[in-house]
Amino acid sequence: MTTAQRYPTAERETELREERLWPVAGVDEAGRGALAGPVVAGAVVADWCLHFPWHDEVRDSKQLSASKREQLFDIICLETSGVGVGIVPNTDVDAIGIAAATRKAMCLALDNLAVRPNYVLIDWMTLPQLRIRQEGIVKGDSRCLSIACASIIAKVTRDRIMNEMDTLHPGYNFSQHKGYGTVSHLALLRDNGACPVHRFSFRPVRLVEAGLL
Repeated sequence: MTTAQRYPTAERETELREERLWPVAGVDEAGRGALAGPVVAGAVVADWCLHFPWHDEVRDSKQLSASKREQLFDIICLETSGVGVGIVPNTDVDAIGIAAATRKAMCLALDNLAVRPNYVLIDWMTLPQLRIRQEGIVKGDSRCLSIACASIIAKVTRDRIMNEMDTLHPGYNFSQHKGYGTVSHLALLRDNGACPVHRFSFRPVRLVEAGLL
């Protein structure tokens, strides 16, 4: 992969296929830095020996509009060899910490794949508890097609959860900021106090609860 690469490709996946390490899964998470809601991971296995037109539209989920993510979510679920999702609630994030919760979500996503991979490509992280060959790739969601697909699965799944949270816990506009620490979210947090889906171990929530923010 070249440093000038501006969109995800199947270059690394193809190399692994040639090394007879197929199937390969890409893994990514959504919600790691949020102040509320779960951390969600996606895992995707696909047959990259075939090229579909939608591959050229895949990007890191943060670079796509919500409508484009929804469109690609449906396509990825239909046209890839396997999709898995792992969801770890905010209570677990508070209990074990965000790094451990993120790894737990990723392992759950891999466990929920219909196809067991022989090699895993992960955005940034590695999973010491995983008994499968793996590789953490810096900026993997913008470099590897399978990781970028996983980022879309994770992001859309989590956004849908936060839309539900907005209905269950009105007054925080979760459907707008998805639980991240925006100015508007912090203002509503100060006005209303924390609700059950907030991460009480995160500093801004702790400060609000203590009346210091």
